[in-house]
Amino acid sequence: MPAQQSPAGPTVTGEALDASDASDPDVSDAAITPTPAPATGPAGPAPVAGPADGAGRTDGAGRTDAVSEASTATQGSPPVAPVVIRATGVSKKFISYHRRATSLKELFVRRGQASGDDFWALRDIDVEIGNGQTVGLAGANGSGKSTLLKVLAGILRPTHGEVSVSGRIASLLELGAGFNGELTGRDNVYLNASLLGLSRREIDRMFDSIVDFAELPHKIDDEVKHYSSGQYVRLGFAVAVHVDPDVLLVDEVLAVGDEAFQKKCLAKIEEFRRQGRTILFVTHSLDLVESICDRVLVLESGSMIFDGAPEIGTRLLRQRLGSLPSDGSVPYDAAAVRPVLATFARDPGGLPQVQFDPGEKLTVSLTLDLTQDAPERIYLHVYVLGQHDLPIWLMETPVGGIPSRPGLLTVDFTVPKIPELLGAFAISVHVSDATTGVPITKRRFDDLFGISGPQAGGLLKVDYEARARG
Repeated sequence: MPAQQSPAGPTVTGEALDASDASDPDVSDAAITPTPAPATGPAGPAPVAGPADGAGRTDGAGRTDAVSEASTATQGSPPVAPVVIRATGVSKKFISYHRRATSLKELFVRRGQASGDDFWALRDIDVEIGNGQTVGLAGANGSGKSTLLKVLAGILRPTHGEVSVSGRIASLLELGAGFNGELTGRDNVYLNASLLGLSRREIDRMFDSIVDFAELPHKIDDEVKHYSSGQYVRLGFAVAVHVDPDVLLVDEVLAVGDEAFQKKCLAKIEEFRRQGRTILFVTHSLDLVESICDRVLVLESGSMIFDGAPEIGTRLLRQRLGSLPSDGSVPYDAAAVRPVLATFARDPGGLPQVQFDPGEKLTVSLTLDLTQDAPERIYLHVYVLGQHDLPIWLMETPVGGIPSRPGLLTVDFTVPKIPELLGAFAISVHVSDATTGVPITKRRFDDLFGISGPQAGGLLKVDYEARARG
């Protein structure tokens, strides 16, 4: 989080290391020392590149009907995935009329006189999704998730901006979409599958598999208006996953099905993931996002406020919704930024020591291990703890945080002059995303350092007088 006011009491605030500050005894310094990343370790996800110029054919809406070719990776770099979904500057406006015409006559008579309010469901959305990614769309109700999915599916045209989607798309956007209630389940399978681009022969070949997946052999010849909401979803999802899509778009409809069918759907989605299909789905189940998604887009009031690692995005959303448990941090050994070492010395990089005198210089060095999922900038709160973990003073990184990159990073907090304290002290570090303020992790180190103050007892030397009154 941005720098906060320190609590009352003896406090030393961390600032960026600067030659002008080094001579000021009232200011502590925080110096950042990048440490070379280890030579071994898992490689991060390949960067996503756009399709080559001219790849795929587009219509007037900017949609493509052929899979784009992958961009050529530079020599020595990992292969890049082609972009299959691209939205550039997408905004969608709806008009909410105060009074709508109730007849054709009134429509012509009142033409040009109707007034209404503009409602922007999406504002300036820029996103690229690479081939084979599983991406969750998350946000509060009314944030624009379903609208964005419909724009990407070509059901809605954006008011501003461009959208391109490569390959065959299968979408399950709302309950009963593409179904005619007066037709039987059998007829709706043929109707819906044909709308998704399958020929009669292809549908004949996979019809039995669709019915078996939906578990509706006893209802397939009934009119779908007599289906329950769960049976609607079963049939719709079964058709969508059998059209062999390159891109699968799924709205929050799986929540309608029972637990057994949800497990079957998730198993199918996992199968698609292994096959390298692109999946984009809207859900309010943040645990589901964390378990199956490679990436999450968080929307708020029509704007995209986060695009990145699911663990961080879901934590941000929970914080916005007020449902974040405790401080929202995760155990340090499972976090994207892991505090791994704390050392104490007089100078940065100097010989470690555990005993200091008041007035002496103290440097607390923290080594962090950052993964590929670490945010671009991180913020550190470093508490010096006394007996019973009472915070004695607080040190922080500069406002705006410090830049991060995968690998090891050492941050030095230098106190030019230790105050007159007496006791043994520990360190607790709290790490957060400098941009969003979302907590990432915290760790209390067991390592101690001592300060030998001049007082006979007590934490702080205080001048006083003792006088008897008769």
